[in-house]
Amino acid sequence: MRTSNAGADDTLVNDAIERASQETFTREPPKTLQARIKFLMRKLKTTKAVAQEIGVTADSVNRYRRGARKNPPDEIAARIDLAVRARWQPQVRKRNRKKAATTTGITVETRARFGYTAPIGTTDDGRQRRITVHLPADYARRLFDAQQGIGDQTPNEVIAEGLQETYFKDHGRRADNLEVEFTDIDYIDFSF
Repeated sequence: MRTSNAGADDTLVNDAIERASQETFTREPPKTLQARIKFLMRKLKTTKAVAQEIGVTADSVNRYRRGARKNPPDEIAARIDLAVRARWQPQVRKRNRKKAATTTGITVETRARFGYTAPIGTTDDGRQRRITVHLPADYARRLFDAQQGIGDQTPNEVIAEGLQETYFKDHGRRADNLEVEFTDIDYIDFSF
């Protein structure tokens, strides 16, 4: 399995994993600005740390926390939301990742360019395809390990191999010599 644009594609894969883990929340994160800032204060401990995380001054954080300022610019509001969601329900995320990596597996939906290297007489022209495939738990475990830098594969390479073996080779039942090229990811989503 060959991949290209590895850096950009790995970013897309990592973002998709993060979105999928947020879909497993059992409760919604805080909704009001004041509640979000208080949550970040509990997690990051200092006003300075919260300010650095969301890209504002410590005085701005204090104004948000007191409720003196209720409507930050859209860019700052998005950073606050991202910071809260990244820290919300870590045990729920951990439990769901463990379940996906040991028993249930992971479902991948993607639109990307797939090309082929196969025996003479077959096409090798790459083309955009939309594919939805459920990958076994082993691929989920390897994907989460690759995301943390464990092993020698990138997250994109793990997904590419999983798609090749599961979708294109049908778990070894066809196309033994097929080598699939997975490039130019248009979008990718996961569920687990």
